[in-house]
Amino acid sequence: MDHVKSKTWAALNWPNRISIFRFLLTLPFVLLLMNQHEWHWGQWYWGRHAALGVFVVMAASDLLDGLLARRLDLRTRLGAILDPLADKTLIICSVLLLAWDRAAVPGHKLPNWVVIAVVGTDLWVIGGFLVVYLVTDRFRIRPTLAGKAATFGQLVMVTGVLLSPDLDKLGAGVPVGSYLVTFTTWAVAALSVLAIISYTRLGLRFVVEEEKPLDQNVRTNETSATQQDS
Repeated sequence: MDHVKSKTWAALNWPNRISIFRFLLTLPFVLLLMNQHEWHWGQWYWGRHAALGVFVVMAASDLLDGLLARRLDLRTRLGAILDPLADKTLIICSVLLLAWDRAAVPGHKLPNWVVIAVVGTDLWVIGGFLVVYLVTDRFRIRPTLAGKAATFGQLVMVTGVLLSPDLDKLGAGVPVGSYLVTFTTWAVAALSVLAIISYTRLGLRFVVEEEKPLDQNVRTNETSATQQDS
């Protein structure tokens, strides 16, 4: 029993714990965004700034768990699932809320097309992973350079949207925040297209190299039956 407990605890190494922590932080982040217009002290609507602080912590933890996993050689299959799952949950919740009237930053609501680009890319990647697994019988998670760039762009975009009202005030009449949001939304859309192309090429390569025959199970059963009869 003690051996089983120690083995279970070992599966939750520090990178995995950080990924779980990041996943759980999505709850207060969503709560803060949804109530940013109601939670304030005087003229300071602190909900948006608190959401920004939580988001920055989550983004930093994404870098930290990957760094620890590589430097300390703590990469596991659990971590390979938890890390992108936490990332996708954070990004999808962020873009959906920032495009929703109730939770959007006033004057800087995300356009619907960038939400479709971000969510569509993630659904494409998830669907591709399932297809590759079913076709090859192998667990393959390998981020591409374009995929990493798209994720980084999404993090910058969300940060820019949350900061945009403050940047506009600091711009001395120049809507710096608005310009930043416009630039990052178009950049994220372009990077999403590149990510879809890169993951599609990678998935097709896996399928070509390791696709299993359609009747493999039937052949295996026939071989076993023949050996038993002999």
